[in-house]
Amino acid sequence: MAKKQFKAESKRLLDLMINSIYTNKEIFLREIISNASDAIDKLCYLSLTDDKVGLSRDDFRIEIIPDKEARTLTVRDNGIGMTAQEAENNLGVIAKSGSLSFKNDMEEGKGEDLSIIGQFGVGFYSAFMVSDKVTVITRKYGEESGVMWESTGADGYTVTPCERESVGTDVIMHLKADTDDELYGTYLEIWKLKALVRKYSDYVRWPIRMDVPRQEREETGEKNDDGSPKYEYKTVTETETINSMVPIWQRSRNEVTDDDCIAYYKEQNRDVKDPCALIRVDAEGTVSYKAMLFVPGEENTGLYYGENKGGITLYSNGVMIMEKCDKLVHDYFEFVKGVVDSPDLSLNISREILQHDRQLRVIGQNLEKKIKGELEKLQRDDRPKYEEFFKNFGYHLKVGVCDEYGRYKDFLKDLLIFHTGEDKQVTLKEYVENMPESQKSIYFATSDTLKHAMSLPQCEEVRRRGYEMIYLLSPLDEMVLEALHDQDGKGFCNVVTEDLGFDTDEEKKAAEERDIENKEFLDYIKESLGERFAKVRFSTKLSDLPCAMSTEGPVTLEMEKYFRRGPSEEMRKVRASRVLELNPEHAAVKALQTAFAENKEKAARLAAILASLSELMAGADLDDPAELTRNVSELF
Repeated sequence: MAKKQFKAESKRLLDLMINSIYTNKEIFLREIISNASDAIDKLCYLSLTDDKVGLSRDDFRIEIIPDKEARTLTVRDNGIGMTAQEAENNLGVIAKSGSLSFKNDMEEGKGEDLSIIGQFGVGFYSAFMVSDKVTVITRKYGEESGVMWESTGADGYTVTPCERESVGTDVIMHLKADTDDELYGTYLEIWKLKALVRKYSDYVRWPIRMDVPRQEREETGEKNDDGSPKYEYKTVTETETINSMVPIWQRSRNEVTDDDCIAYYKEQNRDVKDPCALIRVDAEGTVSYKAMLFVPGEENTGLYYGENKGGITLYSNGVMIMEKCDKLVHDYFEFVKGVVDSPDLSLNISREILQHDRQLRVIGQNLEKKIKGELEKLQRDDRPKYEEFFKNFGYHLKVGVCDEYGRYKDFLKDLLIFHTGEDKQVTLKEYVENMPESQKSIYFATSDTLKHAMSLPQCEEVRRRGYEMIYLLSPLDEMVLEALHDQDGKGFCNVVTEDLGFDTDEEKKAAEERDIENKEFLDYIKESLGERFAKVRFSTKLSDLPCAMSTEGPVTLEMEKYFRRGPSEEMRKVRASRVLELNPEHAAVKALQTAFAENKEKAARLAAILASLSELMAGADLDDPAELTRNVSELF
């Protein structure tokens, strides 16, 4: 029979398939198996009303047959089969789907990720990624004879009559020769085929069978020199079902306990620690899906390097569509692992790419509400466990609050907790509920460690009035509060950089008059310190300590420390504008004032000591630690 030509769009797609640089060629087996499963589905459905089919549900199967000598890999099914016309329609054209528009975008340079087909699959055409010739032998149910479709690629195909003993389809792929870049022969290895089935098609509902050789030992009847029996080994081939068929998430809660789910999680993720939360969903409605999600018990550092990004695997009817689907949930929940399986996803004829992401958005929104609800429940019922979770994954939630100009802040803010003491963490809502009526703001201080934040001298006055402090341990926390802006109408106040709002108008006026009266003294202290401090002033925040260092402007001391670790020299030069605050009621400051009046050289030395002490208390690095030692030594 004369060779027929592919339709133009199919030929161009096939050209792309054969000549392009798609890296994930292994998905071809998933696609061929999925086609076989679809064919069995159709015949099984027909058998419900047609007793002539002659097959029960237990009779259906998919077989994988590697032949190293012929260098062929055959996928055989006993499904509904195809007529000659159906073979042409199904194998010689490509349906009107996203495949054509995707191909056009690729050719026009719009598609930047050339590996996208390797990620999502391309149906029957994927066979040509690994084969230089594909033969399909098929017989339709109800037909007396079969048909053979054969092609070596984009140059066309032939369709000829043939004999096939029973209904079903054989897809016979003649593998390409090995190259330096690709060892196609590995797709004939038993271990490789089993691995691919378990990775992509483990939950196909029909048994996938393969002849698997193994070594058996038996006695020869002879003895070794030491009298022990001699053995010989022979190869025995057994037919094995190499897929699980029924995924754990498809089973009911009566069949699968939470402990079973946790054991599944630990096996799949090679994790020795139990997850801190398990979420099971069986949703029916506009979009039906089943989900089994896990919040890990500890952080995986690989997450930051993209190894675990999008830890939810997407299935459709038990066939894996995407191993790490980052479209289901936002990055702030990227630590969540598990599976989602939906029969309602809009896949094209090749299971290639989602035609519309509306279903994904609906599923993702529902899952995020479920995840948040489970975390809130954990927060209420097991606070120590939630604090451990937040220690591991709170960073993701904080970034989520700041992301896209605070778009998700209202959704996430109740999941955030902050230190108010060594053994206490609260949500902002809890903090505000515990505020006395006299408290106008939410007071916070930032430092590298909780202990140091609690020791900052600016916190003294807040705690003396009986108000709780929130202690932030990274510049990101400051950005979170800036994005939130307020909690239930209560604004945030940085005790180091802002006015605490405690002073009355009369007290503020008295402080201004005091600064004016002591202007010469304060100016001298500023001048003696040079460029180290932008300002020197008296403070009303201090009670027990003589001095403190604060900052003015957009750059805080914690931000300065963060920038100092930056990659560029320009970033490392960013400095906060430092302010030396003095407690006018403290004996050390009064001694400084006396020295200013009697011995300005001594006053300069005392001012340098107080300045260094304020920097140390603030957690800043001293530019010249030896200077502090000399100044203190000269006091003796």
